Amino acid sequence: MYEIMEEEEFEFEAMELPDITVELPDISCCFFPQAEFNGKSDSLFFNDGVRRIDFVLVYEDEDMKEIDKNRTFQKRKVSASLMKMGMELEAARSVVDEKLLFVKVHMPWDMLCTYAEVLHIKLPIQPNDLSTTSSPFNFLSCITRHFYPSEDLIAKETEYFTAPFEKDRLEYFYVKDRDLFFTPSMRSRMAYYILSRAPYEVRGNIKKFGVTKLLDGGVYKAAYPLHDCRFNVRSKEEECPNERYLLYNEWAHPKSFYKMQPLDLIRKYYGEKIGIYFAWLGFYTAMLALAAIVGLGCFIYGYTTQETSTWSKEVCDPLIGGNIVMCPQCDKECTYWRLNSTCESSKVKEKVPYTACGRCIRVSLGIGTVLFWIVLILASVVAIIVYRLAIFFSFSTRLQSDLKELEPFKEYVTAQMATSVTASIISFVVIMVLNILYERVAIWITDFELPRTKTDYENSLTLKMFLFQFVNYYSSCFYIAFAKGKVVGYPGQPVYLLGKYRNEECDPGGCLIELTTQLTVIMGGKAIWNNIQEVLLPWMKNLIFRYCTRVGSEKVIPRWEQDYQLQPIGKLGLFYEYLEMVIQFGFVTLFVASFPLAPVLALVNNLFEIRVDAWKIITQFRRVAILAVASNAMIIAFTSDMIPRLVYYWSFSVYPYGDHSSHTMQGYINNTLSVFDIQDFSNKNIEISDTHQDTTDNMNTVSTTGM
Repeated sequence: MYEIMEEEEFEFEAMELPDITVELPDISCCFFPQAEFNGKSDSLFFNDGVRRIDFVLVYEDEDMKEIDKNRTFQKRKVSASLMKMGMELEAARSVVDEKLLFVKVHMPWDMLCTYAEVLHIKLPIQPNDLSTTSSPFNFLSCITRHFYPSEDLIAKETEYFTAPFEKDRLEYFYVKDRDLFFTPSMRSRMAYYILSRAPYEVRGNIKKFGVTKLLDGGVYKAAYPLHDCRFNVRSKEEECPNERYLLYNEWAHPKSFYKMQPLDLIRKYYGEKIGIYFAWLGFYTAMLALAAIVGLGCFIYGYTTQETSTWSKEVCDPLIGGNIVMCPQCDKECTYWRLNSTCESSKVKEKVPYTACGRCIRVSLGIGTVLFWIVLILASVVAIIVYRLAIFFSFSTRLQSDLKELEPFKEYVTAQMATSVTASIISFVVIMVLNILYERVAIWITDFELPRTKTDYENSLTLKMFLFQFVNYYSSCFYIAFAKGKVVGYPGQPVYLLGKYRNEECDPGGCLIELTTQLTVIMGGKAIWNNIQEVLLPWMKNLIFRYCTRVGSEKVIPRWEQDYQLQPIGKLGLFYEYLEMVIQFGFVTLFVASFPLAPVLALVNNLFEIRVDAWKIITQFRRVAILAVASNAMIIAFTSDMIPRLVYYWSFSVYPYGDHSSHTMQGYINNTLSVFDIQDFSNKNIEISDTHQDTTDNMNTVSTTGM
């Protein structure tokens, strides 16, 4: 992926830089020293104890075979290029596996200043001496301080005025200690910038460069900056700040789940990108709180008042719903049924209806591939619809007889509900399989397009992934919300899908229950799958790796080798974390009208997400270098029967259309039904067996919805 990073364009001012475009140096005299491990397991320095390790490269010491000679040549070329640019290198052999060599990289002061100016890194000029306005809630500090990280462990960061660094104006910057002026995250960022541009092969006009390509080709096994200590044990080095240890205890440890995030320390340790992700995630989670309270209130109110719903009473009343015989929902095998058989599902309703050129060819190929996968998603949705139609027919004929012994659950497990749950589970499995396959295709297409810069690459990949996932996750929900039950025809002339399957109808209580089931399965299943993929798998990989490379307890393992045993953060970094939250936000906003508990589930998920992500990157990974409103309106209009209820409540329940003296919902159920003469049924539509003849002997008409 990141080989395009090496061609990234920056709009920086022209300045003198170490020349990396000249002919590669002679490698015959460019061997760097190899030092024996000094036994200091927590050391972050070269063996001299002075030069800080800014980055580590790991490779396997191959035998001089023909197949490995080119790799050895490339590694020597990279090392020679780095030393020519000013970097200092020191190698150390692994204490666990003698084949592994760790190359420690150090950037001298002059080199740091040069590349800090190149990257326009903002650094402090002087401390902030402006007075700040005290908060009116300071009197609550005796209570709120318990919800913040301990100031005895994580001191409040001093605020500074900052400016983009300029080497020629060094005297204007606040440099108290040269060793601490550039934070470790800044140093590793500059080191990676140089490593990603280090040439290793020149053939005519073709120049190959960048350690990322060598990582992909297996020349190097890993490249990473160091953690400052173990996450659960303080470093023995006196000058070590133990920031990883502090972050674990005050942020990632389960005992600190109630505390606010130490965003300044996160930003200082991991850099701005990860810092802003956790700041954004915390803000988004806080904003979900109000929506969660409202949604939970709506759910509790609806649950506690379901027995007082007028239309639910009419559906469940044996004298009203029990005397209304409904048309069969499928051909031949399905029978007539009474309206009160849907009593339970009718209770999950609203109480009162309130309103609320080469490149062009490559890009064209990429667009065509994305469209093909979107069509594939739609085809999978159609396949699931066919499954629903076929399985509903099967459940309608056998389900009740198969559940004779489960009498307490018999009234809840209807053919409609069983079809909805099984179809939702199958839909979720299809969604996750398509996601895994499409992710590989999307990365391959974006690589094939050859974007000029890293930003172009990320924008192109983001667009492809979001378009696909939007259709993949939401298409089945949109079908239930806006399409299901809308084109079913009428008794005697139903509409058929593919000329064979009769279009499915919504339950008399509406399609909201099915939509809620679909959302619950997808949101819940997605959260479980993400945690398995992001937490359980890395933990198991680390456990297996430690077991396979275990050494005697008498051996001391250096810091760089301890970090090598951790998992690398993926090439896409935080991309999937942001994408996960965007998809979740879509569920919360697009379908909250049908599933008021969606914000509550999202809030609970995010409270865990923050701490799980924190635990994951601290303990398991190496250090890292307007539709919503319209959609809710459409859900109300298409999925529920809120608008027909409003019309009845305000117009048809009183004079001149109704007989009631005041606005009421009484009689609404009967008003929505029409009468159908069963003699008008064709033999294709219905075939009455002897066992159901008694139901129709004394009637000439039945009731039907949707007229």
